[in-house]
Amino acid sequence: MSHLASWIGVVTALAACGGEDVSYEPGEELSGGDTTVFETGTSSFSLAARNLKGERRNQFFVGNSMFNRGWVAAPSSTQGADGLGPTFNAASCSGCHFKDGRGRPPNDSDEVFLGLLLRLSVPGEDAHGEPLGDPMYGGQFNHMSIRSVPSEGRAVVRYDEMPGTFGDGTAYSLRRPRYEFPELSFGALDPAIMVSPRVAPAMIGLGLLEAIPEDSIVALADEDDADGDGISGRANRVWDPKGGTVALGRFGWKSNQPGLEQQNTGAFLGDIGITSPLFPTENCTAGQTACGSALTGGSPEIDQDTVDDITFRCSRCRHAATSRIRPCSAASSCSSRAAARAATRRATRPAWSTACPSCRTRRSDRSRICCCTISATTSPTTGRTS
Repeated sequence: MSHLASWIGVVTALAACGGEDVSYEPGEELSGGDTTVFETGTSSFSLAARNLKGERRNQFFVGNSMFNRGWVAAPSSTQGADGLGPTFNAASCSGCHFKDGRGRPPNDSDEVFLGLLLRLSVPGEDAHGEPLGDPMYGGQFNHMSIRSVPSEGRAVVRYDEMPGTFGDGTAYSLRRPRYEFPELSFGALDPAIMVSPRVAPAMIGLGLLEAIPEDSIVALADEDDADGDGISGRANRVWDPKGGTVALGRFGWKSNQPGLEQQNTGAFLGDIGITSPLFPTENCTAGQTACGSALTGGSPEIDQDTVDDITFRCSRCRHAATSRIRPCSAASSCSSRAAARAATRRATRPAWSTACPSCRTRRSDRSRICCCTISATTSPTTGRTS
């Protein structure tokens, strides 16, 4: 009875705000629609989507074992788990995405990078319009390596304090990071080098994002702010190595990958040093000869079945139920909340079909695996966060 009273209070508070229609919408707490899981705890982000059943649920756990696998250098008696490096940033996916949560930058210059990496680029573009990496260090700085192969060096972050004062006189201090390379194994970086730090993001909700129709994303970009609401964006167009064409970017901090398979296999290569059918060449520049001549775990080091299992797993990580519907405190906040909710409803209806037409045949056992699991009417992100 106390729970019912609480909900009535929330609904009343929302309805009373500024005359706007911001009352609680049934199902709004289901921030992942039918995939929402009602669990809490340290492993709650790593659970399978609630509506996974049968073989599809089994496939999630096959992919989950690969996601948490610690890779080792080749050759190894652990068949199918070797091929780490030659240079890398982590030995497993979960090393950066611990418990499927987000990473963080180091606290000081003595802490080793884990969960944060540094992208490198120089002015210009490659044949597909993508950034150019440093001639010697490539597009990502790898601070670890296998034996007999030198790592690319050591990077550190230092922080400069930036004190200031709020309008009411309260003092504050912000920290501005400076990324430095005190040790470099192959000489200086390009004089025009640009460094972009990237924190590992959380893994939840990725399948929902991939399911949003491209037309919906493009329609709501409103690049020139035609509707005058002060909000505009631009859809990023990137090279799709799988499709061999330019496509809408969806994943990564700068939306530089068009799909989860491309994102995952790109991370396998750049972060762990594992090749795949999509990226079959080791991550070694011409000047890193020891890297280029090191033993590998096969060509490629993971096959398409493994890629499919991991991609399926990453697309079906649970999404948390909204823990609390927070009443708005002013008419202006009600208005913006109602507008945001309406825009989200319009934009984020996944395109999966309940008829499950998207099935594939696994080469290993020829069994049929249906890949669609979420109803076409699911709204993935209409819940308010606390």
